Amino acid sequence: MASRPDAARPVARARNDSRNVLVVDDSAVARLIVQRVINETDRFFVAGHAASAEDALDQLMRTSVDLVVLDIAMPGMNGIEAIPHIIRKSGNAPILIVSSHCREGAELSVRAMAMGASDLILKPESRAENEQFASALRAAMIRLTEGRAEPSPPLVGPNGTDTAGAAATTQIHRPVKCLAIGASTGGIHAVSQLFAALPRDLAIPILVTQHLPADFIVYFAKQLQVTAGRRVMPARDGQRVSNTDVLIAPGDAHLTVVRGDGDLYVSFDRAPASNGFCPSVDPMLSSVAEVFGDDAIGVVLTGMGRDGVLGAAELADAGGELLVQDSESSVIWGMPGAVANQGIANLVAPPADIADHIARRAKAFGCS
Repeated sequence: MASRPDAARPVARARNDSRNVLVVDDSAVARLIVQRVINETDRFFVAGHAASAEDALDQLMRTSVDLVVLDIAMPGMNGIEAIPHIIRKSGNAPILIVSSHCREGAELSVRAMAMGASDLILKPESRAENEQFASALRAAMIRLTEGRAEPSPPLVGPNGTDTAGAAATTQIHRPVKCLAIGASTGGIHAVSQLFAALPRDLAIPILVTQHLPADFIVYFAKQLQVTAGRRVMPARDGQRVSNTDVLIAPGDAHLTVVRGDGDLYVSFDRAPASNGFCPSVDPMLSSVAEVFGDDAIGVVLTGMGRDGVLGAAELADAGGELLVQDSESSVIWGMPGAVANQGIANLVAPPADIADHIARRAKAFGCS
C-alpha cells in the first residue's frame, strides 16, 4: 500500500503476513460479531474499531489498514457519505459494506458501490444466520485483499510496444464505431469513473456488461445516467441500437449485437458461458468483434476471474483495440490482468486515462 504523508506510524500487526482491518459500525453488537469472525482467522487482524465515520477517519490518520468493514446507517456522517473520505485517508484500501439496509433495496447498494465501495454483504437477521454470515464475510475479505495484485508489470502490446502506461499505447488510425465495457467486482465505481471522464457527445453505440443481479440493473442504469450525462438504460432484446444511448446487459442474459436491414440490434444470448457468469463479458466482446472488427474498442475493468479474456482475444484478432484497467486502481486485477497478460492490451491505465484515450481517438475521426 502506498504511504500517506498525513499518516502516523502504523499499528503493529498480529503476524507479519496478516491483513489489518478497521471495523466501523455504530452497533457494539455488530462490531463484536465482525471482530469475532476476524479473530478466528489466521489472515486478518482487527487493527481498530469505530462507532462512527468521524471516529474511523480519525483512526485512519494514525493506522494503516488493508480493508475497511463499514456499516451504512450511522449517526452523523453515514457510511455512503464517508466512502470517498475513507478511500482517501486509507490510501485506497478496499471497503466492504456490511449492512442490513442493503437488504431493503438495490438502490442503496448501487449508490454505495458507485461511491467506491468494493463489495457488500448483508448482516445476519438472526443467530441462525451467523455461520452463513461468517462464511460470507471471510470469503469477501479474502477476495478483496488477496485479489489485489502487485503493480502492473511492463507489458508488450500487439506491435511490441510497452503498454504499462497511459502514454505508451499502440496508435490506432481508424474511427471508433462501438465501445464495449466489461467489469465485475469494484466495477460500478470504475465504470462511473470512466463515464465521468468521457465526452458526453460521444456519438457511438456503448455497451456495458457489469456482473450484477437482475434486480440491481435498473438502479445501476439510473446511477450511471447521472454520471454519464446521457441516456442509460437496461438493454431490451431486439431493440435498435442508437449512437446516443448506453445499454446495460440484463442480469439474466448476455448482451450481444447483430446487424439486420442495415441497422444494429440487441440480441440476448442465454447460452451458458464457459466461465459461468451471466451476464458474461465474453459474448459481448465476441459479437462486437464480429460486427465492428477493427472499428471497435473493448474495455475490461476491475473484476475477479477471467471473464472477457476469450472475447478480448477475438476482438484483438479482428483488429479491435483493447484497453484494460491497471492493477493499482483495480479492486481485483483478475479480469483486466488476464487480458493484459495475454499481450493483447493496447493500453493499461486507470479508468480516467482510458476515457481520455477513447476521447482523443474519437475526436481525431469526428466521432464526437
